[in-house]
Amino acid sequence: MTDEIDQLLIGALMEDSRKSLKALAALSGLSSPSVAERIRKLEEREVIKGYTVEVDPKAFGYQLQAIIRIRPLPGQLQEVERQIQNIPQFTECDKVTGEDCFIARLCVRSIEQLDTLLDNLNAYAETNTAIIKKSPVKRRLPPMA
Repeated sequence: MTDEIDQLLIGALMEDSRKSLKALAALSGLSSPSVAERIRKLEEREVIKGYTVEVDPKAFGYQLQAIIRIRPLPGQLQEVERQIQNIPQFTECDKVTGEDCFIARLCVRSIEQLDTLLDNLNAYAETNTAIIKKSPVKRRLPPMA
């Protein structure tokens, strides 16, 4: 379980994972060593699983992002999963319940690249594509309390 100070520290690190111990200490009212110990314990309990950098795919020429709903053809579930894992333009994928087995996020440089990638996948599955226009809610934590 986490307390209010843990939640404050986690929220601050979600905003900026490079925030210094000194800044986290000032924010929480604890000493830097106390903050370091709390963070170490959160990491040990795998509440905090890692630190990351957010990169804009457009900086690498990926002008479009799409959400792809994927329904494997009969007997092709494992092959579809393997195909998704082997296509590096798939940046996220969840196996879900319902008619579609996978919902994935794909970054592409052009509509032509999207067509090529999906044509290769369509040998194993039916797909339904939605181009992302805007992301009004970025990835975030659910309420911690």
